[in-house]
Amino acid sequence: MTDTGHMVTDIHDPQITEAAHEWAYALCECAGETREYADTFWDRLMQSDGVYGEYVNYMLTQDFACTYSIDGVTIVDIMVWQIDRFKAGMDTVRPERDNPDRMLLTAFVTMLDMEERPEELLDAYRRDTGTDYPGKF
Repeated sequence: MTDTGHMVTDIHDPQITEAAHEWAYALCECAGETREYADTFWDRLMQSDGVYGEYVNYMLTQDFACTYSIDGVTIVDIMVWQIDRFKAGMDTVRPERDNPDRMLLTAFVTMLDMEERPEELLDAYRRDTGTDYPGKF
């Protein structure tokens, strides 16, 4: 552990990578996704040391390190944003609403998307804040 309470782990250690790979398949399955989706998620995760590091930290500790960000946006910020957006659609059927595994998976996928399309998703992150305040619509 570091003085900030975060684990210091070699995320590329073969045992960690193998466990992370297995956990990715389990997370996708619990989230209701297919094996093909899990393959794509894993491939994308392996292309990003930042998101992969956050993922491994969560897998090992069940907590978010928030050591990686995209323009100041961390994985927890994405989770809060998603929850706010999901609350805005509570009257509709949303698979994420009743499945915490899906919500976690969606946060990691959104962070990967944000790396690929930062302008689009950072704009949406800053603009779309749910419907919890007067005058939004």
